[in-house]
Amino acid sequence: MLHALLQHASYAPETKRPEFLQKCLTAVLPICSGQVSAGGIHSSGIETALKKYIRPGKEHDFYAPFIEATNIALVCLEEIEVDGIRAPVSTVDMICQQNDMPMHQNHQTAKSTRKPDGVLLPLNSACAPFEDEKDGKKGKQKGKRKDDLKDNEKDDTRHDMKRRAHMDTNAMAKPKNLPWKDVLACIEFKRKTPGRTKGINPPPSSYTVKDCVPTKPEYLPVDHLNAGHQAPGPSQTPETQSASDTALISSCLTTAQSSNGGSSSKRKAGNLLASITPDSDEPDVTVQTGMYAAEMFAANVAVNHLINLIVVDDIMWIWYYDRQGIIQSSGINFIQDLPRFMVLLFALQRFELEDWGRNKDFLPIQVEGKQCHEFRIKDEELGEVDLLLHTSHDERVTHYGLQGRATNVIPVTSEVLTKKYGNFQDGMVAKIFWGEASRTSEPAILEKVKEIAKVHNSVKGHIPELLWHHTFMNPTSTIREALGIPEPTKGSRVLYILVFRKFHPITKLHDKELFDVWYQCILCHITLWKQGVFHRDVSPGNLMWYWKDGKQMGVLNDYDLSSLIDDQGPRGNERTGTVPFMALDLLSAKAQRGEVKHLYRHDLESFMWVFIWICFRYNEGVLLPEELRPLDDWARLDAVACGKEKYFFLGHILDHPYPSHLELSIWRFLVQCAALLKRDSDRRSGLRVDKLLMVHGAVEQFNDEELEDIDDFLSMFTNTQSWVELSKPSNPPQ
Repeated sequence: MLHALLQHASYAPETKRPEFLQKCLTAVLPICSGQVSAGGIHSSGIETALKKYIRPGKEHDFYAPFIEATNIALVCLEEIEVDGIRAPVSTVDMICQQNDMPMHQNHQTAKSTRKPDGVLLPLNSACAPFEDEKDGKKGKQKGKRKDDLKDNEKDDTRHDMKRRAHMDTNAMAKPKNLPWKDVLACIEFKRKTPGRTKGINPPPSSYTVKDCVPTKPEYLPVDHLNAGHQAPGPSQTPETQSASDTALISSCLTTAQSSNGGSSSKRKAGNLLASITPDSDEPDVTVQTGMYAAEMFAANVAVNHLINLIVVDDIMWIWYYDRQGIIQSSGINFIQDLPRFMVLLFALQRFELEDWGRNKDFLPIQVEGKQCHEFRIKDEELGEVDLLLHTSHDERVTHYGLQGRATNVIPVTSEVLTKKYGNFQDGMVAKIFWGEASRTSEPAILEKVKEIAKVHNSVKGHIPELLWHHTFMNPTSTIREALGIPEPTKGSRVLYILVFRKFHPITKLHDKELFDVWYQCILCHITLWKQGVFHRDVSPGNLMWYWKDGKQMGVLNDYDLSSLIDDQGPRGNERTGTVPFMALDLLSAKAQRGEVKHLYRHDLESFMWVFIWICFRYNEGVLLPEELRPLDDWARLDAVACGKEKYFFLGHILDHPYPSHLELSIWRFLVQCAALLKRDSDRRSGLRVDKLLMVHGAVEQFNDEELEDIDDFLSMFTNTQSWVELSKPSNPPQ
């Protein structure tokens, strides 16, 4: 991992320089030996701070000496030069800051509270909470006049004084309200019982350049450590490994489930923030840092990757996060192998913001006092395309999690696109997401859908119009290839930005209007399925509508998880679907392993679950109070547990009191649909049992992927009395 970080910090990141690590280890030895002085600070202070760190005591006693040692090292490392490596990045000016204070962030209707022990962030961001707001100093960053050498020297002196003052007074104090958008990396500390009671081995008398000695443990397993337990021994894993995706399942962050089957897969959904609150038991350190990473992803637009640090006693692990997954470095004993710790800080100090994972193409700007992001890029047809993303808009749809598509939908304006298409009454939105590199892209699928719409009225006017799109050529597999991780391209993702006309969410409708728009989406969906476009992700967020000639037009939206009939082979390492709306067949353990084929009836069943969900959750387009939303728990459960809850619901829907906000015809329709789903599920289960009993010696259940009659399965619902009643045209006004 150190090799990769040094490459990022070099003048030519694309050119491999394997000699960098040895050169840097040699270059930092004088600092480790206490022989470097810079800005009135001596590197001998690192040893003094580390001797405080190794003493027995409580966990929070160790924050200050670690931060002190780190900041002394950063000052001294500014003096180190290695051929091919950049100088420290003054526009970032990294410093280590104690936190151990609540940090808050809004995620649409939810608010999160996290409390990282320490953070790496720009010096100005670290100083801001402590500066006197009345003097107007908060957030100001002093610039340099290049034409005045004396002013440059004065600025350098002021900078050194500012850093020194902060190190002496506030770096080890607790700041209030640090913003997540400024955090470069989080540091989380843990002490095992022996470290708290007996202390840690002291630093050696001298340091030399030597081969890396594997730590014990070399890698951190998930839920590896409760305070009173020993960590496991060395793992038999390569130097850099992909962390298990179960690392964050217990936290209910968005993570992928490994799939050995041929079907692709996707996110868990729902109220991901509600599952862990500040009052809950403290999760494992790997889960904590994962939650911090989710906050960091959410705080900025189109983040490429993140880095966090976990420190247990005298061992540090680097955790690298991107939308393909997590990579954990082998441990570094930062006391016994201080040179490698110094090289890590040396590399990070030379990171531009984009090396930290910030996306340089999205520039933050203020427009009429609101935070926005500007994106400009050359286009072969349109010349320069200008997008102004209104990232502070109340209607922005954000994503909270770690792995997967991480879709954000943001209101957008564009002079170039407005000139081409004119003004849309409801405006435009930009969809930004990380699509699987091996999957047929959404723009390509939408081109196929557009062709189908030309000859099928059930599709025409019921699909989104793609106004413009761009694919970023930075696959997440790049670092995995550089690190030699097995199967580096499996699940690799690339960033897309697509611009569409804005539609209204189906959740704003109720009763007969809801049914009409929902049914239009079903008719569009079945036509596309018959024509070889398989949507495979029916959820409330993907069913939209708009007005046309006085009629509400349903829109089947979001094709980034769709597939075409001629697609070949598996397309990634996730299951397809959003858990609360997935068919029961797809919520089994077998299906989650990718061993159940996704059929048309599974998508149609998802339509039924969507209708049920909306009716139980909204009253005339307004979200009901939490105590009146009995199905919300579905969004907090894993796939198998959710399947059990949904099956129980089908058999006990009448145990729920009649929702008074629903028309009686809608309630009767819900009950009849639930009964049909229950009956069909039981019938299929019975068939599997019958087949098992017919084969002598069989011990496993048979696959029930018989050839399906698509129209027959849909007619099972459309022929019901309640469906027929709702399908009748509304009485015209007298």
